[in-house]
Amino acid sequence: MNAFRVRQWFGVIVAMAMLAVPLVVTDRYVLKVLTFVGVNAIVVVGLALLFGFAGQVSLGHAAFFGVGAYASAFLTGTLGVPWLGAVALAVVLACVVGWAVAVPSLRLKGHYLAMATLGFNEIMSVVFVEARAVTGGNDGLGNIPFPSIGPLELRSPTALCVLVWAVALAVALAARNITLSRPGRAMRALHATEPGALAVGIDVAAVKVRVFALSAGLAGLAGALYAHAVGFISPSSFGLDFSILLMAAVVLGGRESLLGPLAAMTAFTLLPYSGALLPGIPRAVAETIQDWVPDLVGLTVVLTLIVRARGASLRFATRKQAEAGEDS
Repeated sequence: MNAFRVRQWFGVIVAMAMLAVPLVVTDRYVLKVLTFVGVNAIVVVGLALLFGFAGQVSLGHAAFFGVGAYASAFLTGTLGVPWLGAVALAVVLACVVGWAVAVPSLRLKGHYLAMATLGFNEIMSVVFVEARAVTGGNDGLGNIPFPSIGPLELRSPTALCVLVWAVALAVALAARNITLSRPGRAMRALHATEPGALAVGIDVAAVKVRVFALSAGLAGLAGALYAHAVGFISPSSFGLDFSILLMAAVVLGGRESLLGPLAAMTAFTLLPYSGALLPGIPRAVAETIQDWVPDLVGLTVVLTLIVRARGASLRFATRKQAEAGEDS
């Protein structure tokens, strides 16, 4: 069996194990934490496409996450829109907002684009507080309905975790297929050199706008799932800290990689809950880890950039890459 087949089967086994974990775990707290991991995985896949593959920096993904969360919560809780329809509309709205941010930012690159998206994140933080009729302001928005499909309502932590992880795996698989297709090659070319991408006939502006809208839509999808899984949202969940954490996960995971950012984001998400998830850790140590999570994340990223500037770069190999590796 060649290396490509081994990686394929390994991916299938990992996916099946992920979906099986919620069926085995009975602790409600652990299931809730695993649900957060799945939600964050969806967001970081979108940012990996935008930054890791297309080279477009964004410090505003927490805002897209919030747009999806508030839109779906308001549509279901206030307007009575069915859950599936509300989630679909939330994703579309997040895509539109992403497009609206991308179009005027086409001429910006590097830290200029980062500052523009950071400003957008701060603007949306104010909007989430001031639009009280929709968001509830600083008091937050509660009584968000559970996900439901017709008469079937997913209320248990196990059902919610399975739902989120099923969506996360579907998103990861779709993103991997995108990276192996023509749009993925266009994103890689854009990341490598924009003039070179233009020289070979790639519509750079279209690639930038499309990948930005797609990435924002995935963040909106994650936000909608988060809102219905938790049942309560507030502006504090969609601040700059979350955007920076997402960017750190992609930087640590490496460019042109999906597996790396997913692994990094999983570690970052679990880190604050290490005291509850790992038996035997003293309470003082667990509290210290919780207090120093941002510092630990920053230190990890800095050390990674010093040792390996491209990040971990864990990735799935294509058939051609696997065969090339065997030949060498």
